[in-house]
Amino acid sequence: MGNEPLENLYWAHLKYEHWDIYIAATKDGISFVGSQEAGFEELEKWAKKRIPNYKLQEEVNMLEPYMICLIDYLRGRNKEFNLQLDLRGSAFQQLVWKELQKVEYGQTVSYSDIAEAINRSSSVRAVASAIGANPILIIVPCHRVIGKSGKISGYRGGIEMKKELLDLERN
Repeated sequence: MGNEPLENLYWAHLKYEHWDIYIAATKDGISFVGSQEAGFEELEKWAKKRIPNYKLQEEVNMLEPYMICLIDYLRGRNKEFNLQLDLRGSAFQQLVWKELQKVEYGQTVSYSDIAEAINRSSSVRAVASAIGANPILIIVPCHRVIGKSGKISGYRGGIEMKKELLDLERN
């Protein structure tokens, strides 16, 4: 232990109109999209938890394709993401995040819907927790999950960011 090679985690700061987001990727794909105006600290905290032996390296050129896709989404031009993902999480989280990727642009589902879709209808709280741990906001569309009553609740990026993303998809 302690002699493992460092894993490069490449990052860039995406600024577009009022959007201010940090993103990161490994050699295997995008692994993190941050919250609106959360700062670099959010990325560092996530990396410490999910990539034990990492080295942060600013690399705008490498991340440019991801930034272009995100900006096109924010402009309303891109309705789906066909990007290489490097999702880091437990097997259960991976299952939930895979199901989230099936929720189409402009659609919303409930936490219960996701739980039922993965055959864990009695695990709504665990599903909600996994959704809350989604490291790749927007691209893995956890903003499309709302309460069963239709209420907009819980989002790592904050309720305002969630509402803005849902409004963007309604137009």
